[in-house]
Amino acid sequence: MPLVDQVQKDMVAAMKNRAEARLSAIRMIKAALMKAKVDSPKPLDEAAEMAILKQLIKQRIDAAEMYRKAGRTEQAEKEEAERTLIEGYLPAGASEAEMDAAIEAALSETGATSIKQMGLVMKAAQAKLAGKSVDGKAMSDKVRAKLQ
Repeated sequence: MPLVDQVQKDMVAAMKNRAEARLSAIRMIKAALMKAKVDSPKPLDEAAEMAILKQLIKQRIDAAEMYRKAGRTEQAEKEEAERTLIEGYLPAGASEAEMDAAIEAALSETGATSIKQMGLVMKAAQAKLAGKSVDGKAMSDKVRAKLQ
């Protein structure tokens, strides 16, 4: 089932259950997907949909961090709840062991030894984890630690 259809179905369920916070977050997801669909000359593929969801998650993380710094914990918790809901639409994330295995395979495949070759290693490791949700920052930190 396409992501937009799943979001629409969940939106109807949230309306029926009168779950205002959930409904608001789902509407935001649908709006972002529909905007991308209208802006793009070609139809959205699964990778584009996942990129949009990851962008929304990053926005929520940044907003929650800003609210916490400003002492507005209620708003920060709202942003974190929205992030959790958005993450529910992403495929299962790669585990630590899978990430480590992909990085090791990428290191041996590319033969990288210096930090200057980090881009090659990242690209190869992400290719091995295709189809899974991966935290890019965590992965880059692991690669940087292995190359130093």
